[in-house]
Amino acid sequence: MDLADDALRDRARRAGIAPEWTDVTGQTRAVARETLERLLALIGADGESAAVPPLVTGVTGQSIPLPPAAGTGAAALVFDSGERIDITVYPGDDGRCWVPPIDRPGYHRLRLRDREITLAVAPPRCFGLDEVAHGGRMWGLAAQIYGLRRPGDGGIGDSRGIAALARAAGRAGADALALSPTHALFTAEPERFGPYSPSSRLFLNPLLADPATLFGPGRVAAAIRAAGVAEAMRRCETPALVDWPEAARAKLALFRALFDGFDAETGGLAQDFEDFVQSGGALLQDHARFEALQAARLAADPADRDWRRWPTALHDPAGAAVAAFAAAHEGEIRFHLFLQWLTDRAFAAAQAEARSAGLRIGLIADLAVGMDATGSHAWSRPSDVLGGASIGSPPDAFNADGQNWTLAAISPRAMVETGFAPFLDTLRATLRHAGGIRIDHVMGLARLWLVPDGMAPTEGAYLAYPAEDLLRLVALESHRHRAVVIGEDLGTLPWGFAGRLADHAVAGMRVLLFEREDDGFKPAELWDAGAVAMSSTHDLPPVAGWWRGTDIEARAELGQYADGGAAEMAQRESDRSQMWQAVGAGPVPEDTGPVVDAALRFVARGPSRLALIPLEDALGLEQQPNLPGTIDEYPNWRRRLDRPAGEALTEPAVAARLAAIRRERQR
Repeated sequence: MDLADDALRDRARRAGIAPEWTDVTGQTRAVARETLERLLALIGADGESAAVPPLVTGVTGQSIPLPPAAGTGAAALVFDSGERIDITVYPGDDGRCWVPPIDRPGYHRLRLRDREITLAVAPPRCFGLDEVAHGGRMWGLAAQIYGLRRPGDGGIGDSRGIAALARAAGRAGADALALSPTHALFTAEPERFGPYSPSSRLFLNPLLADPATLFGPGRVAAAIRAAGVAEAMRRCETPALVDWPEAARAKLALFRALFDGFDAETGGLAQDFEDFVQSGGALLQDHARFEALQAARLAADPADRDWRRWPTALHDPAGAAVAAFAAAHEGEIRFHLFLQWLTDRAFAAAQAEARSAGLRIGLIADLAVGMDATGSHAWSRPSDVLGGASIGSPPDAFNADGQNWTLAAISPRAMVETGFAPFLDTLRATLRHAGGIRIDHVMGLARLWLVPDGMAPTEGAYLAYPAEDLLRLVALESHRHRAVVIGEDLGTLPWGFAGRLADHAVAGMRVLLFEREDDGFKPAELWDAGAVAMSSTHDLPPVAGWWRGTDIEARAELGQYADGGAAEMAQRESDRSQMWQAVGAGPVPEDTGPVVDAALRFVARGPSRLALIPLEDALGLEQQPNLPGTIDEYPNWRRRLDRPAGEALTEPAVAARLAAIRRERQR
């Protein structure tokens, strides 16, 4: 290795790019020179940020360090309540300046001689499951929103389906309902329906909203007739799979019929809409402009789906060309503002219903790890985003070639230089109508595997993020929203990161299929008490499907096994015996019913403050919502329940299963 390589690796380290990584076998791998050069170019200025950032995080009761450039001496501290006190910023032995301990959590303003800094002072830990459980053990369900069938939903599960399921879960004694992501997708491209590839995480997917929440069933029925979509909506409701394009066309036509003439209205709804638009500010306006602009571009040229292909003048949301478009299409932009308002109010009502049904946590929202580089956020705030690279994962035991998730990441430099605005906006949007949050790929708070465009997933590198700052902000927002925090920590964590999550009361996830010891499955009593216990996830087969091997059959049908899945089935046979030894007794049954019953009781038996049961397991279903590594080959994110969500839990076998879970959790 020559001096130039040494210098490049040093630059990479200073910028937060790891020039080497450890693979699944424990071997250290060097990152390619081209990868380092390209990521350095994307980060800019070697990742260096302003000498004194606009926001500094701290912890209540502890002194807060500031960069040396902040200066020492007399200062004023203005609490977020408006109260002002005089303090002294003092020099430390380490060359930094120090703010005396502050006991009040909040976003306070520190006024120095020539500058003002926001001090985000967080409690030491998140608002945790213990604060809700009060020493007890809770349980809940996890559901895919689009699959929640109800009469009149037009073929896509929605907020009213959520409310119906929440009421049924409340009657069964549940405390939480964890949901698939509700992030905004692409209204003009309903075929892009993957919930973890959003256009923006700052806004909502209107296809998941029940408009009757605001307008009542009578007005909605009239709008359906006016739009002429009654037959199309009925046709979409019947199949076992969501037909996203057709159902979306019908539902958007309904929304347009409701919107027609709405601007001429006065009174409570009209004023509420104007208040919502006003409070949404520039971010909301830019999202609505993107939605309208993308639809117009696609109408002119179906290949024009990526804003980076648009004329350069349209790349600037604050530019003259976009302003001219907005002026000429004011009504269309108002329509997209209307959609966000309607959806926001629908989800507010769903959370209120969940809490009134007795769910102590209520809804748990899901925060995707990134966003689509062709979407609203990347267009409206390009400086927030690391364009030119995608989030993925290095090779591991499950993916020998690594993965490229084709998701854009927020720039860590942009976070620091903007006072963490992109992160805080995203966090607050997700928590807005929820009693909890699940952070997908929570390791991303510390580092992300980034793959430069055009390179293989194996040619990526880890980019560091300011984990301690982000965890403090999560804790502060968690308390402000009184929301619990779950971190999806399935995978390779940075060294020591699991302990940091536990210290901040971010609950990890422990999944039955992964909780194993050398001689079989780990006893439930030995599961991590600080994590959420789960029987499965949306990326894994439900217990019944795992038992039967339906996941292996699906992959075999897609040609993913050289031997047709024979070796996998043989291993599964051995695993079945081990699972049954852990959760049941007697001979291994052929019927999945007893296995599901025993497995869910087993998961519920553990010490965790919260157990989450996927709805597929509660109902004893076999097919998983998503088969990782597939796109169109498998019906990902399309499966619907075979009965209305409000009735799904009343079938005798299901009701008995949930009653057994409740008894286990109450012991």
